[in-house]
Amino acid sequence: MHLPDGSRRSFIAAALVLAACAARSQPAAPTRLRGNIDSLGPDKLVLRERSGKLVELVLAPNLAVTEVYPVAFSDIQPGSFIGAGAMPQADGSQKAIAVLLFPEAMRGTGEGHRPFDFLPQSTMTNATVAGVAASSDGRRLRVTYPGGEQTIVVPPEAPVFSLKPGTRDLLVQGAQVSLTAQDIDGKPTATRISAGRNGFSPPY
Repeated sequence: MHLPDGSRRSFIAAALVLAACAARSQPAAPTRLRGNIDSLGPDKLVLRERSGKLVELVLAPNLAVTEVYPVAFSDIQPGSFIGAGAMPQADGSQKAIAVLLFPEAMRGTGEGHRPFDFLPQSTMTNATVAGVAASSDGRRLRVTYPGGEQTIVVPPEAPVFSLKPGTRDLLVQGAQVSLTAQDIDGKPTATRISAGRNGFSPPY
C-alpha cells in the first residue's frame, strides 16, 4: 500500500506513540535488594542497603513474606533439590557461600547454573543432588541439572538453610532482609521479603 508523504508521516507518528504507550504499560523488571530495615511503618519501610544507601519502599498490599531458617547439612540427601550461591574455584568446583535446601513443593525452581548478583563473579546453581561426600576442604555435593553438573564444596562456615511461609512479625527495625522490589505506579514497591528470626538472617 502506498501512502502520500503526509499520511505516511502521520501513520509513523501514530505508530511511535502507540509503541511508547505500550512500553510505558510494561511492568518494570523486579530488582533484588539486600540490607537492614532502618525504619518501618504500616505500609512502607526504609532499607539500609549493604552500601549504606537508604531506600524507601512501599509495602505491596499482597506482600509475600518468606521465613529463612537453618537446617543441618545432614538433611541434604541424594535426590534433594538445592540452590548454592558460590564462588568458582581454580579446579572447576564451586565453593559455597550458602546452600538452600528447597522445600519439596519448590523443586525445580530456577533450575540450572548461572551468574549470581551477590558478589563479583559469584554463581548460583539450582540442581538435584546426585552425591554427597566428605573431603579435606569441606563437604562435597555433586549436583546435576538439565545439560550439566557441578561439584559444590561446602565449607563448615557456609550456612545451610530452608524456606517456609513467613509473617510480617519478622519485619522489625534492624532485621537483615533480602527483598524483591518493583516500580508500581511510579513508586518503588517491595513485593516479596525474606527474613529470619532468633538471630538467623538470609545469607544472601
